[in-house]
Amino acid sequence: MPRYFFTTHIGGDIIEDRAGTTLRDPDQVWEVARDTAREMMRDPANQVRLLPAILVITDEAGDVVLEFPFSEAVAIPSEDSSTAH
Repeated sequence: MPRYFFTTHIGGDIIEDRAGTTLRDPDQVWEVARDTAREMMRDPANQVRLLPAILVITDEAGDVVLEFPFSEAVAIPSEDSSTAH
């Protein structure tokens, strides 16, 4: 299975993933990127700082497989979801 590297870009800061993660395919890469961004933004104190961040995922050859903006991980409730009060 291929290894993918998830590098986080927050403004001018870059946090490199030197170990990488073995995943089955690009679909799983997208799922892991979404889950990683959601987990990092779980703390409300981090949300404003991380909202403009981007995960850049590369393969072992260094080719970009996916650029995942953290803003895409924000779950927006649908209009037809109801809230019980």
